[in-house]
Amino acid sequence: MFDFPIIQLSTELIIGFFALLAVTRLIRKTQINEITPFDFISAIVLGELLGNAIYDEEVKIWSVVYALILWSILMLTVESITQRFRRTRKIIEGEPAIIIRNGQIDFNVIKREKLDINELLSILRQKDVFSIREIEFAILEQSGSISVLKKSKYDAPTAEALDLPNKPVFLPINLILDGEVLKDNLDAIGFNEDWLIKQMHKFGIRKIEDVFFAEWKKDEGIHVVPRNVSK
Repeated sequence: MFDFPIIQLSTELIIGFFALLAVTRLIRKTQINEITPFDFISAIVLGELLGNAIYDEEVKIWSVVYALILWSILMLTVESITQRFRRTRKIIEGEPAIIIRNGQIDFNVIKREKLDINELLSILRQKDVFSIREIEFAILEQSGSISVLKKSKYDAPTAEALDLPNKPVFLPINLILDGEVLKDNLDAIGFNEDWLIKQMHKFGIRKIEDVFFAEWKKDEGIHVVPRNVSK
């Protein structure tokens, strides 16, 4: 029924489990989202080593333990190098990238990081930012998350704290993404492409293709990010 004895499988699993646990405790991150691409690759390699020991009869568990120890030493060596020599961190771990600076999207950084507008908006929504117009600075971290500093007008005290009456909240509607009109969204707010083109003319934009991103908000109107035509 079994390709090899159940006792052998159990022994390999137990040893492998505690070996991996020891490695992850030895080289640990305070939070899972602090894991860099280097750490991610290391985790895959460690898992593959243990998998080979379990499912490949020719691979003995002690050889895998040795591989785990050697791999851990290599990882610790790299960690020590990055801590001692600051310049090596950029090569091995990468560095944060400012993708929005003073309220303006840095298209060169967006292109370099291979980040499209849909991905950017999705990550921002996870930070409770539903409109690019709210952002003064946005930094793409090595882990792939984004840190956001809002403009002062959007980072004000709550209405409850100021004892102010509640105001209605409106969700921004995306109208143009990377030069393409979202017709369904445009129809949903009761406007057409002729209206949209006239709005673009007010911003000095002649063609929809020259717009990287545009959104409409009921209480604030249209917000437009022109495409960087010089790139």
